[in-house]
Amino acid sequence: MRIIAGRLRGRRLQAPLGRETRPTSDLARGALFDALGHDRPRLAGARFLDLFAGSGAVGLEAYSRGAREVLLIENARPALEAIRANLARLPVGDAVRVLARDAADPGPAERPFDIAFLDPPYRSGLAAPALRALAVGGWLVAEARVVVELARTEDPPELADFPIERVRRYGAAKFVFLRYRPHAGPPEMPKV
Repeated sequence: MRIIAGRLRGRRLQAPLGRETRPTSDLARGALFDALGHDRPRLAGARFLDLFAGSGAVGLEAYSRGAREVLLIENARPALEAIRANLARLPVGDAVRVLARDAADPGPAERPFDIAFLDPPYRSGLAAPALRALAVGGWLVAEARVVVELARTEDPPELADFPIERVRRYGAAKFVFLRYRPHAGPPEMPKV
């Protein structure tokens, strides 16, 4: 596993030990960032959130391609060890941080993010609760781009605040591209 493009191109990454973590393949990661390169907000200069971060490969790829700040959220010990080893070997300074928390319920945010990537374990049912937690915790700016990686046969989460813009399939995986559009509250009743 390696970083595909940008300032850290070609750098090798350590994967977590064991079978609990399923890293996003280099091919799928490349396709993901090609798709992210065509929408707003732009990746260059964005704040990027990587939940269920695994090895940190997606967040590190985002940093390599121009994200100004990246936060990796993970709570599995082997994955945290791999992330910390990768961060120690790469020249990322304070621009990439790791937070040891439950990605499905990370609590309140310090500041909101422009782009978020979620890679919950396949068929775990954690995508919808994680998206709700991001909305409640203030993790996303309005109109943030959100991408959820799911198994090819999994149904995408259907949440009013996260309309689906498109779905792309890559081998056994699919990426569901969402937009965060928080509701302003219940509709006003017409005045009589």
